[in-house]
Amino acid sequence: MERREPPQTDEGWYALHDFRTIDWDAWREASGRVRERATEEGIEFLTAHEALADTSEGASAVFSVLGHKADLLILHLRPTMAQLDVAERQFEQTAFAEFTEQTSSYVSVTEVSGYMSQEYFEDDGEVDTGIARYIQSRIKPDLPDAEFVSFYPMSKRRGPENNWYDLPFDERADHLSSHGEIGKQYAGKVKQVITGSIGMDDWEWGVTLFADDMTDIKQLLNEMRFDPSTSKFAEFGPFFVGRRFPPADLAAYLAGEHVPTGTAPEVEHESADSTHRGPPVADDDDEPTHEEVDGEQFEQTLRTHGISLADYDEAGYGLIFRSTADAEDLAAEVSGLRKNFDHYDTHVMTTVRADAGHAGVISLWKNQRAAETAAGFLSDLDGVESGMGALLGDETADEDADTDESTSHGTDEDTDLRAELEDLNIYSGQPHGEDVWSMVLYSEADPQDVYDEVDSMRERFDHYDTHVKTAVYTAEVADKTAIVSIWKTQSAANTAGGFLADLPGIVARAGEESGFGTMGMFYTVKPEYRDDFVEKFETVGGLLADMDGHLETALLANLDDENDMFIASQWRDRDAAMAFFRSEAFRDTVQWGRDILADRPRHVFLA
Repeated sequence: MERREPPQTDEGWYALHDFRTIDWDAWREASGRVRERATEEGIEFLTAHEALADTSEGASAVFSVLGHKADLLILHLRPTMAQLDVAERQFEQTAFAEFTEQTSSYVSVTEVSGYMSQEYFEDDGEVDTGIARYIQSRIKPDLPDAEFVSFYPMSKRRGPENNWYDLPFDERADHLSSHGEIGKQYAGKVKQVITGSIGMDDWEWGVTLFADDMTDIKQLLNEMRFDPSTSKFAEFGPFFVGRRFPPADLAAYLAGEHVPTGTAPEVEHESADSTHRGPPVADDDDEPTHEEVDGEQFEQTLRTHGISLADYDEAGYGLIFRSTADAEDLAAEVSGLRKNFDHYDTHVMTTVRADAGHAGVISLWKNQRAAETAAGFLSDLDGVESGMGALLGDETADEDADTDESTSHGTDEDTDLRAELEDLNIYSGQPHGEDVWSMVLYSEADPQDVYDEVDSMRERFDHYDTHVKTAVYTAEVADKTAIVSIWKTQSAANTAGGFLADLPGIVARAGEESGFGTMGMFYTVKPEYRDDFVEKFETVGGLLADMDGHLETALLANLDDENDMFIASQWRDRDAAMAFFRSEAFRDTVQWGRDILADRPRHVFLA
């Protein structure tokens, strides 16, 4: 009996087609908080895997599946099967997975075979560069950003009359070549990913087709049905059809809204006062603000985002910001903010929802003051063009809650800032000659612990154009750690203060009885003059100690750059500090510094 020659194969990435149904009854019965948490964890998982946070190669995507067989398809391609195993189990750890059931799945691996190019498998064979690139695109494919997907498993027939595996190699190759000629006619319209599953799943191959027009897939498969390689030798499993959407649109998907959200037509929403599309547009394009609206209008807008205030009875003030940024990118930004917000008892919830081609950022707080602090960061998110805010529930109760705070808002911005930061033991002020605002906090915690916390926070601060610098300084001679944060606007500095004040070991400033304290004098020293600068400071420090009204001065160095020096000085009042700045000793120091400094000094003090 003649043994037929099997084709050689080369494998690439492993594939998991994970089909899920959603328990819609359980979803509807769940509380708002439970749904919120499930949605957030679902988005976080899907976003991270689509961004390949777990690997250097591969691809992932999520699709809305039509029909009764499934609701969702989560498709993963990874270099190893172990990575697929982890991804599948990690999804099961999310709160969102509790509302899903895996009704079907398919495990396979991308492959090419000798039917395509025998030269590719020969040791001394020279493969055309174009063929080599095409083969690589087959075993390490990109998932196209097409709207529709169609997946089906298949096997080659082994019947008594037509047995694919009884055919000679050349005859099988001819069949597949003819089959491929049909596919070439749909180049640019339909892209396919072929995966082999012999020994991995019930069928022998999985076929995943992508197109922006579903009828192109239908016509392609219809033509192939009449080709002998299909009509005589193909067996098919169930077909699944779906539409791709970005992970950030999961909330819209679960709310029954159009996904992808960017393709939905804008819908006008009626409010008590007017017809509008989302929140009101701010007058100043450079500084988006939130406009105060009545609670009824706010609640109606919330409902368009699939959120009911009945699920958040603690909320006393709400914010909605409308952004033109990519919803998926925005969700990643908001996720970082939310981790900070969760440190505060006044935070109720913050999330991203899709809204007629835009993204809506919703944030609920127990009182207005906390919400307005958060608004400083939220309004600075990418693409924010407008926002609304409203008192929720009993307005009087909210005002009372604000009155109970140790500080209150004032009309004078500087007074307001100083009052709000006083309880946090933070200096804040505007340096002379520079349009930036600055603050300094002191900590008794281990400097490295403080640095680690600030380093993580600084990564989030760097997302904002208003952030200039945040650094940790340690004292040269005293047990002191300072956190310095500089911003372009007063509101941004104020908002950052709320986060920085939560760092470990924050303590009151030295000279608490003083009415004025210099924020500090910042100097970038040329490396070869660093020792001279430290010695000069000791001399100047001696002069300061004898000056009327001087309380304390310390020299600190940036943990990231020892040549970035910070002199923190405390004074009884402004007049005493200004007397030093006007002194001959200070002028001599400035003149001397011109030779040893790499950049001009920055003097920052509270006005």
